[in-house]
Amino acid sequence: MARIDLQGLKKHFGEHSIIQGVDLRIEDGEFMVFVGPSGCGKSTMLRMIAGLEDASEGNIVFDGQRVNEIHSAERGAAMVFQSYALYPHMTVAENMGFALRMAGRGKAERDHMVQETAERLQLTSLLDRYPRQLSGGQRQRVAIGRAIVRRPKVFLFDEPLSNLDASLRVQMRIELARLHAELGTTMIYVTHDQTEAMTLGHRIAVFNQGRIEQVGAPMTLYREPANRFVAEFLGSPKINVLPYRYDRQAKRLDFGGFLQLPAESLGGSASILEKGVSLGVRAEAIQLTKDPVGLPGRVAFVENLGDSRLVYLSLERKAEPLVVKQSCEHPPPGLNEVYQFNLSAGAWLAFDAQGTRVRSA
Repeated sequence: MARIDLQGLKKHFGEHSIIQGVDLRIEDGEFMVFVGPSGCGKSTMLRMIAGLEDASEGNIVFDGQRVNEIHSAERGAAMVFQSYALYPHMTVAENMGFALRMAGRGKAERDHMVQETAERLQLTSLLDRYPRQLSGGQRQRVAIGRAIVRRPKVFLFDEPLSNLDASLRVQMRIELARLHAELGTTMIYVTHDQTEAMTLGHRIAVFNQGRIEQVGAPMTLYREPANRFVAEFLGSPKINVLPYRYDRQAKRLDFGGFLQLPAESLGGSASILEKGVSLGVRAEAIQLTKDPVGLPGRVAFVENLGDSRLVYLSLERKAEPLVVKQSCEHPPPGLNEVYQFNLSAGAWLAFDAQGTRVRSA
């Protein structure tokens, strides 16, 4: 296991800056998730930690030792790729034991370590098969087994589940969480899937354009995002964002001149609302009613999820619909019906013109 410190890391390709100065500590035994949109630099960061890319500036430190100039094979990191990267002419057992053979381990030791790892990953019956004879989920387990068998200090996962179908992704998330609990090894996991990030990570680092916007526990980032980018990236469905103007004299919020809401109905501090220009509200913090109290919206679409549903409301002069999460205990709303919606007091976030979350003084 290893503690990893990233100190002022930068990565340039010519004049193009990919990583723009990252400082981050990953604790020994932690499951850290790097999440962000495509092209934000998270995979490049992982490759620098692995030693597959050189850092342009800054330090990569494993347990107090700077490893920038240490070859990738000697850092004690094992990487699992999105594409599995299995040798097609080798059996499962040969694929899993290949790194051990290259390291000069004896056959008896290799066989023992492969067998032990195969049992952990339920691959024992597949050891004599070739990659072409395996399903996508089985291939990914072999790729993970090939990393585990080396007993590395840190596991690096680069979007390992993106090629799997939805049900297999759920199954593999459970497997990865179980493996981490059993092994206790430091793991760094890259994904653009915020559901994976929220369910797997002890902490999440949210990347955006080569920088880290915020680091924290999943529910902390969900409930206390530092800015609009983090608020919009984490959570499914995506948070609703309503631009507004605060009318000090009337003490109300004006949503584009067509919807008004008394500030007192929202609870919280008026000073926060005065400094903000947009309101972030999660789908579960909105209630629908036929009562005349509230703001009007017309039902454009209803998405049934089984125990709950998402109701998409079309608002006047607003391009994006407002999304409301509703329990199926409520009667289903009819298409094109007009409902009033209300925001739960205090269950909102205010953002300023730069997208930074406005907090009380």
